[in-house]
Amino acid sequence: MTRNAAAAAAAIALSMLAPAVAEAACAGQPGGGAIQLDVVATDVRNGAGEVAFTVYPDDSGRFLAKGGKLLRQRVPAAAGTTRACFWLKPGYYAIAIYHDENGDHDFNRTLFSVKEGFGFSNDAPTTLGVPSFRAVRFPVSADRRTVRIKMRYSR
Repeated sequence: MTRNAAAAAAAIALSMLAPAVAEAACAGQPGGGAIQLDVVATDVRNGAGEVAFTVYPDDSGRFLAKGGKLLRQRVPAAAGTTRACFWLKPGYYAIAIYHDENGDHDFNRTLFSVKEGFGFSNDAPTTLGVPSFRAVRFPVSADRRTVRIKMRYSR
């Protein structure tokens, strides 16, 4: 087989695998009425570390609480936009993201400043602390399959 024929065969084989790879990359379980929700973090300032995408169920007591998450995906950061996807049943959810630039799996902050980028579904404002659950809560349905969240940095 020539080099060009081998490259073409490899490209065809990879393209046939692409749907399975894309589906496997989503957190959660497909089927049972689940909808693929794509989450896009925008304004990511660089490709250092990873972006953590955390989905919370429709329960204000679990929002941002230790052990309260429904699903989480950590994706290598890409400057500009970074994407993740989740299989979710129709209903209401909340999402929090942060840019873990140093890759330590911790949202680095001090008493007076936030050291890493962050954001919330609905681009909920965070003027004096975290937004309310009501401000970040959004529906997932056949009509809503993508959520865009602007990454914010304090420095």
